[in-house]
Amino acid sequence: MKILQTRLPGCVAIEPDVHADARGFFFEAWNAARFAAHGLPTQFVQHNVSRSRRGVLRGLHYQWPEHPQGKLVTVLEGEVYDVAVDLRRDSPTFGQHAAVILSAENRRQLWIPEGFAHGFLALSETALVSYMCTAPYDRASENALRWDDPQLAIDWPLAEVRLSDKDAAAPFLDAIPRERLPRCRP
Repeated sequence: MKILQTRLPGCVAIEPDVHADARGFFFEAWNAARFAAHGLPTQFVQHNVSRSRRGVLRGLHYQWPEHPQGKLVTVLEGEVYDVAVDLRRDSPTFGQHAAVILSAENRRQLWIPEGFAHGFLALSETALVSYMCTAPYDRASENALRWDDPQLAIDWPLAEVRLSDKDAAAPFLDAIPRERLPRCRP
């Protein structure tokens, strides 16, 4: 597998080794020993799958203070514009984002460490997205950040998006008290 650094330390795109022939293809989506060799997580406690239609934007979500989640994101069908935002208040890349096109065709994955917000925009007619998480989902700890916050300067590739009511009402980064944001872990 190939590890591709994003502009955010710790947040990496992963290109698996794909073995293809006339029958189709095979690749390892996750291997504990290989992930450990690259400093990536080796233990996940939850696996989620979502299906979205073109133009659906899910996020930007993060869990804090209880059960912060790292996520390994893979697209099983279709294509998404996947975004991670560093929300660790003492990080040198605080408020910066990284974006990667993930698709069933390119088979890339995105590792998003704890302390980052995550969101994606479905670019294909439908997108089936898989998330392996390092901590269980906890509704009480889930927070949202405004997807179109000018401070984040995310260049979403579609002009019109569909949001949940919660995501549409999410606060801008400047409105979130600093003590409600994650810290870098030692």
